[in-house]
Amino acid sequence: MIGEEAVLDAWVWGETPRVHQVRGGLINRTFIVSGQMGPLGVLQRLNTKVFGPEVHEDIEAVTRHLQARGLPTPLLQRTRDDGLWHAHHDGTIWRVLGWVGDRSIERAWSGTETAAAGALVARFHAATADLDWQFRSTRGGFHDTDSRMRQLQEVLSARPDHRLAKRVAPVADAILHAWQLWDGPRDLPLRVVHGDLKTSNVRFQGSKALALIDLDTLGRGTLDAELGDAFRSWCNPALEDESARFDAELFAEGIRGYASEARGVTVAEWEAIVPGIERIALELAARFAADALEESYFGWDADRFPTRGHHNLARAQGQLDLALEVRGARLAAEELVRATRP
Repeated sequence: MIGEEAVLDAWVWGETPRVHQVRGGLINRTFIVSGQMGPLGVLQRLNTKVFGPEVHEDIEAVTRHLQARGLPTPLLQRTRDDGLWHAHHDGTIWRVLGWVGDRSIERAWSGTETAAAGALVARFHAATADLDWQFRSTRGGFHDTDSRMRQLQEVLSARPDHRLAKRVAPVADAILHAWQLWDGPRDLPLRVVHGDLKTSNVRFQGSKALALIDLDTLGRGTLDAELGDAFRSWCNPALEDESARFDAELFAEGIRGYASEARGVTVAEWEAIVPGIERIALELAARFAADALEESYFGWDADRFPTRGHHNLARAQGQLDLALEVRGARLAAEELVRATRP
């Protein structure tokens, strides 16, 4: 056996497993492990440039807490040696998570699905509100948007001769200008957050939003960043790398769903949601624009783009477009939040 198949023996499967890769992940390589009756689990090779193996201690703590509160969640499957992960002889780190749900959706959902996802995230926040855990894996400044903007400026200065520099520069300038005009809160309380609530990280069972997946980003953060990231993904009917738009009807359904299950959310946190969408779209646009020149972090679709840089430039433009759409819709969206909050 070679590649991903060589690590399967680190777990007990009960039958002969088959493995095939899932395309589209930006960070980790992901594979579905199947048996005669269907999926047995999700095998992933950790991108150790981004996450250390200690992230699995955080996943274990949070998912066991969710399970104890009655929320469906994927659980880490122990290795033959009772480990949370497998360190292969070639230095790679692997893990297996349980299979949950029957589908993920890459593009924006229907209103019903968006409402269901909002309610699921609210249940997650309520269930983890009393979690007493010191996170082992922390990414300093992950949602420090000012720092992301400085990094973008540094990359622009460091790579003036990059083949895409002249195309990236005007997009980057527009991102930086939009951030200078942004107006929103910066002093919200910290809570346990998922950290990456894009559409594909919500698993459905039929029409029910069942569980959150891709749990490497678990940690403590603010609700404006958490829900800002969610709604910038959920309410954009286009792909992340296409010209984006903000669907107000989907936003309304998502807010109603979240409000239906929300517990302990402060007025300040409610009022921060809409500016948080614009903030996170700009932050992600800055990260994509920087990687359009560095070409070292995000994955890319070689069938649709000639290089990683071209794909990240398209992503940067798409997220900038979305941020500007949210700014234009801000007054109406904020009024909706005020009318919906419990």
